[in-house]
Amino acid sequence: MLELRRNDYDVTNSVQVSSTAAVAQAVGELFASAWPGEPFDRVATAFEEFERLFAGRMPGYHGVDTVYHDRQHSLDMTLAMSRLLVGYESSVEPHMRFGSERAVMALVTSLFHDAGYIREFDDRLHRNGAEFTLYHVTRSARFLARFLPSIGMESWVPVSTRIVHFTGYEIKLSQIQLADGRDRKCGHLLGTADLIAQMADRCYLEKCRDRLYPEFVLGGIAAAPGMQVRYSSGLDLLRQTPQFIRETRAVRLNGEFEHAYRFVEPLFGGGKNPYLEAIDRNVEYLQRILRAERWRMLRRNPPLFTSERNQLGLVRGLMVNRLKALWA
Repeated sequence: MLELRRNDYDVTNSVQVSSTAAVAQAVGELFASAWPGEPFDRVATAFEEFERLFAGRMPGYHGVDTVYHDRQHSLDMTLAMSRLLVGYESSVEPHMRFGSERAVMALVTSLFHDAGYIREFDDRLHRNGAEFTLYHVTRSARFLARFLPSIGMESWVPVSTRIVHFTGYEIKLSQIQLADGRDRKCGHLLGTADLIAQMADRCYLEKCRDRLYPEFVLGGIAAAPGMQVRYSSGLDLLRQTPQFIRETRAVRLNGEFEHAYRFVEPLFGGGKNPYLEAIDRNVEYLQRILRAERWRMLRRNPPLFTSERNQLGLVRGLMVNRLKALWA
């Protein structure tokens, strides 16, 4: 029998993407396969600092408290990014290759692409990182601008702080100025990794209903004073998810990112793309649920990887209070 994919493992069921050490090892092996003999120490240091930041052990920061954009998501996305980088490097002409230095920058940017969700100690206004949703990428760019010089990569700050915006919607992608076409392609891979890692998650549907919706409420996306309600509940968000995935694949993945997801395929052979296959399975399963309104089919209970225990209960309490304030 085929082994069932575990809730906190990647699409191949071989890497535990809730473990910083496991992902660091997998990424290191991929890096060595594409750039043998090139130093990996700055990426290794970035993984160590990522663990400190998200666990709440970095001075000045609370640690991750967003229940959808938790530690597992950033690690899963970074693993996907490493596969895209390696597949790209093996597929293009020599003059188009990234080289190890740019790849290191891309991996560090991947690790901290959601650092903007993490609250700082001197912040007395916000109670959860999801409140930064509408401008979290800009905050991530500011973190990267401070972090990169600490590992000897100050010269890459202008590129990293721009390409991280390919993971969000705060700046139109056409307005992101990059002098080297390889940097823009790197942005395509970064935005692609962020999307496919999320949508291919084994528990994507449950996480949308139970975790993304509360983040949308706290971030002012589900509803806000003076605006039409976009998502009335977690189930309403799921009802709109098939359309979101269709539009995301057409506009972002196939359009703006120029089918960059194909660069994982050289690693798996035969044109197989385990990320797209997992996304298709999620969509098919959701459509079965929607046709019969059988919400009991969503019964997975994914683990949560935040810096504090009972974070989901705390976030739900904040969500209820925010909704009450909106209704009032």
